[in-house]
Amino acid sequence: MTRTVQKYGGSSVASPTHLKRVANLVATRAKAGEEMVVVVSAMGDTTDELVELAAQITNRPRAREMDMLLSTGEVVSSSLLSMALHELGVEAVSLTGPQAGIRTDAAHARARIASIKAERLEDELTQGNVVIVAGFQGISEDGDLTTLGRGGSDTTAVALAAALDANTCEIYTDVAGIFTADPRVVPDARPLGDIAYDEMLELATTGARVMHARAVELGAIYDVEILVKSTFDPDAPGTIIRRETIMEQGNKVRAIAHEARVGKVTVRGVPDQPGIAAKIFEPLSEAGISVDTIVQNASIERLTDLTFTVEPGDIAGAVEVIERLMPEIKAQEIVTADNLGTVSVVGTGMASSPGYAARMFRALTEDGVNIEMISTGDIRITCVVEADRVADAVRALHSAFELDQV
Repeated sequence: MTRTVQKYGGSSVASPTHLKRVANLVATRAKAGEEMVVVVSAMGDTTDELVELAAQITNRPRAREMDMLLSTGEVVSSSLLSMALHELGVEAVSLTGPQAGIRTDAAHARARIASIKAERLEDELTQGNVVIVAGFQGISEDGDLTTLGRGGSDTTAVALAAALDANTCEIYTDVAGIFTADPRVVPDARPLGDIAYDEMLELATTGARVMHARAVELGAIYDVEILVKSTFDPDAPGTIIRRETIMEQGNKVRAIAHEARVGKVTVRGVPDQPGIAAKIFEPLSEAGISVDTIVQNASIERLTDLTFTVEPGDIAGAVEVIERLMPEIKAQEIVTADNLGTVSVVGTGMASSPGYAARMFRALTEDGVNIEMISTGDIRITCVVEADRVADAVRALHSAFELDQV
């Protein structure tokens, strides 16, 4: 018997009408004999509304209580979808993350899944039930409810697919798969038939919002193929994320990703000596601040400038951490900017094929886009540019690498 794990995002379950549409999709598969586990996000903007509700009570909510509050959104979605399936004559049961056996660490708001005890899930499937699981949540060893952070429902779905040895994991969203660029920015962007885990991981970490990086990592570790499809166009083929794609593709660039806005922090006049970077970046990590592109200037008189990018909302926190370190690292000053964005080209094989970096820089230069910083990896080249030129840069690169052509 085929066993399938599906996930429906907030836009897919945004209203009772949306929920009924999803129920029909699930019911068709269940009545055909598939074992179905369905993970749901909170309806529409529910999570944002709950955050705003908390802000009306306090500007310093405790993380544990925020987890208790935010988890309710997914519980509402799961119970309503179960009711909609009952109306269609399909046996279904809704479960919270803890009831589904999802065990996590104790890091509130950003918990990671430690294990899944799947006995309850297996029992419900054996009884012929469609199992609806509230995404984005689990329970710690101390018995506290936790949430998994941004993209947590994607992570829940892939983890359940691995734990249940499902035949497929399907992620339903409001776009018909993974595109060569954001179609809202590049109208002639096209959907990809498949993409490798490492390419998708780079896209997810450099701005593509369709899949969350943690879910892709889990897919790669447990070899779970992930099919990304549109709830609103379920007949479209979508994109398969898997270990291998077509061998020896002519165009090594698969897609363009972007971040509309990032923050930049420069620590000036840092002594150029071993261990200084660790003294800066370890405390930032401990403070929960994620650092992306890092550039260190050439040393002049044994002093250097260290520049890195963060999310705009993390600039103040990064400055606070570094200011505490100033007496130890003996830096001269901290300079920040929040009017920047990033654009990245991603594709396996670029590193072994000459000319891709030069082609990228030439395309940006010809379009009049100034490059502030450059970061490279085995399958990615990222440029930091002015925020108001990000969309222009994406379109210029999509055209330069002829990604509109099959």
